[in-house]
Amino acid sequence: MKKKIIFIMNPISGTVSKTGLPELIERTIDKDKFQYEIVFTDWAGHATELAADAVRNGIDIVVAVGGDGTVNEIGRALVHTDTAMAIVPCGSGNGLARHLMLPMSLKKSVETINRCVIHDLDYGVINGIPFFCTCGMGFDAFVSMKFAEAGKRGPITYAENVLREGLRYKPETYTITDGEGTKRLKAFLIACANASQYGNNAYIAPQASMSDGLLDVIIMEPFDVFDAPQISMDLFAKTIGNNSKIKTLKADKLIIRRENEGYIHFDGDPIITGKEIEIHTEHKGIKIVVNPDADKSRRTPARVVNAISEAFNMLREDIDINRRSILVLNKKILRRLNNL
Repeated sequence: MKKKIIFIMNPISGTVSKTGLPELIERTIDKDKFQYEIVFTDWAGHATELAADAVRNGIDIVVAVGGDGTVNEIGRALVHTDTAMAIVPCGSGNGLARHLMLPMSLKKSVETINRCVIHDLDYGVINGIPFFCTCGMGFDAFVSMKFAEAGKRGPITYAENVLREGLRYKPETYTITDGEGTKRLKAFLIACANASQYGNNAYIAPQASMSDGLLDVIIMEPFDVFDAPQISMDLFAKTIGNNSKIKTLKADKLIIRRENEGYIHFDGDPIITGKEIEIHTEHKGIKIVVNPDADKSRRTPARVVNAISEAFNMLREDIDINRRSILVLNKKILRRLNNL
């Protein structure tokens, strides 16, 4: 008996043209295995409604054709159901698809769906809202808001906002309560990761797993202009956990309190919420079509990027030494001038 599959396509998400995608699906989908349909979204939140209808109609697989926003809209309708989610990545970041090591080629992503390997995986919840990749508060939520306002997508827009706003952003004070107790700290951002990256291969939590029942919590402490390039390099080298400005922990649930209400984000979508934020994981709460050929060894740090990261770190240490020497010399000169 053929499985029923529906492709839900966001025509405006991401940076990939979808003009020829219906024809590609028609040529590539295994018609001996699937009875398929393609539908298009017309407004924000429409994908959730279409996915919920698919569950009620007994559809076996719903395919998110778009970016992480489309994945989130569809995924939240499929949690704790027998309907699985698949992904044809067409977004600007494709964080969840990249974590799952799905092909970025549209044709190959459909061929992966044809193989129909489905795993039960974890998802997270922040203040009642499901997320599948990351959620957070602080600077990354602020950048998500700026990104949403920018009107265009892509890594260049993201980088522009980070560089423009980063040095002006003021860290906040947070109180974090988890199974280990309560801690109060000042942070540039706090990210909770169900999957390993924000997207575009920027790994905020390189060791994150979608099957361990835990969230990787990343706390980025305040830093100065000399730290920023190294932190950026560590994101792409998958070595962010080695940075002295980063603290990490694992938890299945936590409560974070801050001094003021403000932005949070879930899978890159920003919203304003209150001072108290509750986050937890739902273990194996969603069925997802995975890539059976995924080679997890490819998640190890890229040699070239890692070498550049180490070289920059050595350079930064030299800069710090020289800066301290200059400060000491300045103090000596000032003391002598005061004695004249």
